[in-house]
Amino acid sequence: MTSEKKTVAVLYGGRSTEYEISLLTAYSVINAMDLEKYRVLPVYIQQDGQWIAGPEIKKKLDYKDQLLLKEDRALETRAEHWLAPSAPSAVNNRPDIVFPLLHGPNGEDGTVQGLFELLNIAYVGSGVSGSSVGMDKVLMKDVFTAHGIQGPNYLSVPRFDWENDAPSVILQVKNLIGYPCFVKPANCGSSVGISQCLSETDLSAAITKAFRFDTKVIVEEKVNGREVEIGVIGNHKLSVSVPGEIKTGDADFYDYQSKYQEGKSTLIIPADLPEKVRAELEDVAKKAFTALNLSGLARVDVFVREGDNRVILNEVNTMPGFTQFSMFPLLWQHTGISYRDLIEKLISLGIEKYNEKQKIQYRIDK
Repeated sequence: MTSEKKTVAVLYGGRSTEYEISLLTAYSVINAMDLEKYRVLPVYIQQDGQWIAGPEIKKKLDYKDQLLLKEDRALETRAEHWLAPSAPSAVNNRPDIVFPLLHGPNGEDGTVQGLFELLNIAYVGSGVSGSSVGMDKVLMKDVFTAHGIQGPNYLSVPRFDWENDAPSVILQVKNLIGYPCFVKPANCGSSVGISQCLSETDLSAAITKAFRFDTKVIVEEKVNGREVEIGVIGNHKLSVSVPGEIKTGDADFYDYQSKYQEGKSTLIIPADLPEKVRAELEDVAKKAFTALNLSGLARVDVFVREGDNRVILNEVNTMPGFTQFSMFPLLWQHTGISYRDLIEKLISLGIEKYNEKQKIQYRIDK
């Protein structure tokens, strides 16, 4: 685009268990954007996978359901739309950048990032490899292990192995992980499908539940300690936020209800940590971000272990919840970056990453 006002396409919804969280995130982000500075185009992905594009948003939304766009024709049938690969009118009308506010599979896992790479469109957040590995808890932890970053002990359980030899899996959990432990779908967020197992009696039901949401399950040891999160933004030069601590109240762990139901958990920002622990946390966060080849943003979740205060890396979220009341923007607000300024910073980082990639040569005869 050549106009001074940058065009930002906001992508939300999606075929994911985190569809509702995506709608909340999009509603918050769109209402925080400076509409004098940006031309905002909504693109809604229904839960059945249909893409629907809406007209430019010219004023604040009154309620979230205004994002549930309706249209007679599915977007994929419109050759003139900017998501068409090569139609001249589509190419000429492409946005300056896409803000993919999608959580979980089919959005945060490198799939939609691959689409934007093929279309050569700038987008906010990590690329294909970082998004993909950052979504898959097993691959993520394999990378962390290769980089010497300490995390909980874990075991990968493919559906084939479970269905063909469940007793061997149960024995492996007993010998390698122990109890209590957590069972999680490998490719889900927002604590969807997660169970805590206090003994072998709980394990089969927990694994069956997790397989409702993925074809691979991860079993992790339970780390006794404080749950702490920290934000990272940047491409090459990284900045970290103040840390925040999660108190889950009566819940046994930070489950879906604790995250999204009012009064179920408490966020303490900044977390009261010894300076040595905070320095270690910042170092681990940057190492994890770099190890996964991330860009733009991430929220890094750790445990501060009881007894020795050791920082144990749990996981990294490449597109964390982004409502005004979510941990990631709250961490940056307490660090000194407002919600609106954070959005602008991430857009700027996405364009910076895109411009850097334009220097890559794809022909050898020049």
